[in-house]
Amino acid sequence: MTDGFDLRALLAERGGERYELHARYLNPQLPRMLHTIGFDKVYERAAGAHFWDADGVDHLDMLAGFGVMGLGRHHPVVRKALHDVLDADLPDLTRFDCPPLPGLLAERLLAHSPHLDRVFFGNSGTEAVETALKFARYATGRPRIVYCDHAFHGLTTGALSVNGEKGFRAGFDPLLPDTPIALGDLGALERELRRGDVAAFVVEPIQGKGVHEAPPGFLAAAQELLHRHGALLIADEVQTGLGRTGDFYAYQHEDGVEPDLVCVAKALSGGYVPVGATLGKEWIFKKVYSSMDRVLVHSASFGSNAQAMAAGLAVLSVMESEGTVAHARRIGGLLKGRLEELVPRYELLHQIRGRGLMIGIEFGRPSSLGLRGRWTMLQTARKGLFAQMVVAPLLQRHRILTQVSGDHLEVIKLIPPLVIDEADVDRFVTAFTAVMDDAHGGGGLVWDFGRTLVKQAVAQR
Repeated sequence: MTDGFDLRALLAERGGERYELHARYLNPQLPRMLHTIGFDKVYERAAGAHFWDADGVDHLDMLAGFGVMGLGRHHPVVRKALHDVLDADLPDLTRFDCPPLPGLLAERLLAHSPHLDRVFFGNSGTEAVETALKFARYATGRPRIVYCDHAFHGLTTGALSVNGEKGFRAGFDPLLPDTPIALGDLGALERELRRGDVAAFVVEPIQGKGVHEAPPGFLAAAQELLHRHGALLIADEVQTGLGRTGDFYAYQHEDGVEPDLVCVAKALSGGYVPVGATLGKEWIFKKVYSSMDRVLVHSASFGSNAQAMAAGLAVLSVMESEGTVAHARRIGGLLKGRLEELVPRYELLHQIRGRGLMIGIEFGRPSSLGLRGRWTMLQTARKGLFAQMVVAPLLQRHRILTQVSGDHLEVIKLIPPLVIDEADVDRFVTAFTAVMDDAHGGGGLVWDFGRTLVKQAVAQR
């Protein structure tokens, strides 16, 4: 039986209104921003690491929906799993039974997570962080969380309290009693721990903002300090987890690191159904869920829904059968190596950093007089404009989607689907080289676009 609703017909009839609809009913600044930087494309379909615009032109995705599309778009195994779970007519979310799919996904996820014992399933990365913060506070009986400058852990109130970027926090005070330190500063961490009220230290093993990696040995040393003072280590692997950095988790690059709580999301969804997971040690979960009276002390209305669990199971199956983690390590090494070879060639290109398929490209002040003048012009108007000048022609001229790695940063972050191949690496490096050649030539479309950005930045002051 049908009421006549036809999704395909609706999209065919009104899909062309997408930017007007968003401007009228949703965030009005998003379409305005996209029009300004020339990103107001119309994409019609996608597969793997590629999508096609309304004219059928292929684009390479080096953004992966901010890391959500770990397996690319519409992986056939994930897609089939979702068709299967819908066709099964399961009695989902009854709330008073124990369906098999959450247990099966937890079992499979924990098989990749030594030293962790239990899982809470929510709906997003920020919810996974919220869960970890609540569990740490309850398990330790302490109120305060230590986090890192420039960290990003989500935008709900608890996660925002451990967000190291003032631009996200401004106007939302008062937040929770949490304290920032510099990434890698063990002395600052120890000083905070001596106060005796710290429940946990939450950290991204590689920060998404700027792609800064924790210094070698820092996580293990931090863990030792935390445990000595009765506090917990929370690893935020929402973006870095599930193979992104060439290991299943980024903290696994360092020997001896065994976080008490780990947050994952993004790639676990298969790009289809929102899902987040907080993994933790047995004693923490048993303390939170200490009696039948506390059985629902922390829960999520849509957590553990059948579609999300099916997607997660399919994702892990694909990763295991296709060797996704090893592929990310190999292709990421190839991409990073190719980019590092360009650093001596271009004075505006300062550093390539990251692991696996999470790579930061940092630009900096050139040495030659002509380029230095143009660089200073951009920096005076607004820091971060040069990186945007590179991102724009990569999309407009070379059909490659990338992102600037944070406001006021001269860093481009590459987080492509983990399924990109050598041809995709060659395509990106060739395009990036062409944009760098144009930028160092002192003219061309790159600097024309830069002058437009400067005018807009000055006008907004």
